[in-house]
Amino acid sequence: MKILIVYYSMYGHIYRMAQAVAEGVKFVDGTEVQIERVPETLPETVLEKMGALQVQKQQADIPICSVDDLAEADAVIFGTPTRFGNMCGQMRQFLDATGKLWASGALVGKIGSVFASSNTQHGGQESTILSFHITLLHHGMIIVGLPYAFNKQMSTEGIIGCSPYGASTVAGADGSRTPVEIDLAGARFQGEHVAKIAKKLAG
Repeated sequence: MKILIVYYSMYGHIYRMAQAVAEGVKFVDGTEVQIERVPETLPETVLEKMGALQVQKQQADIPICSVDDLAEADAVIFGTPTRFGNMCGQMRQFLDATGKLWASGALVGKIGSVFASSNTQHGGQESTILSFHITLLHHGMIIVGLPYAFNKQMSTEGIIGCSPYGASTVAGADGSRTPVEIDLAGARFQGEHVAKIAKKLAG
């Protein structure tokens, strides 16, 4: 059983969350997990001006995802930063290229799940995940979130991410804040939760 994690991460926050999701998937016997990133759409000169080029180079060993890779997985867990309450443009462009999968029904019945990040605590994490779900539903995917069985998401101590829609993290206004342990624990829980459900469906 193959679980695919597909993400975009400009400053490394979603990349770190993707690693935690993969850790969670590995808790489930009989699963294979693969982390891949969507193609970059910005030139290096722009990334350098944005202070993101070095982080991008650190992810150079992560394979680039193709749309056909989605069809080969039993479940796909997507990770995206928030852009004005929606997924980032790189992820949107990648998903807009999946028309042939939609036409053939290649993703119907597969599990789809989403995690996200935003600069501020109320910067659109939930709307990003929920609006992402629309695309997955058009593909006929089965949506899996982050249930309240992960009760750490109900904490009111400090700034944390996560919601019943999916794991998330707060990067801070300047992007300097890294995912805290509750955020990473939520990502691990989501990865394990998706893998368990995928395994049941496969059975």
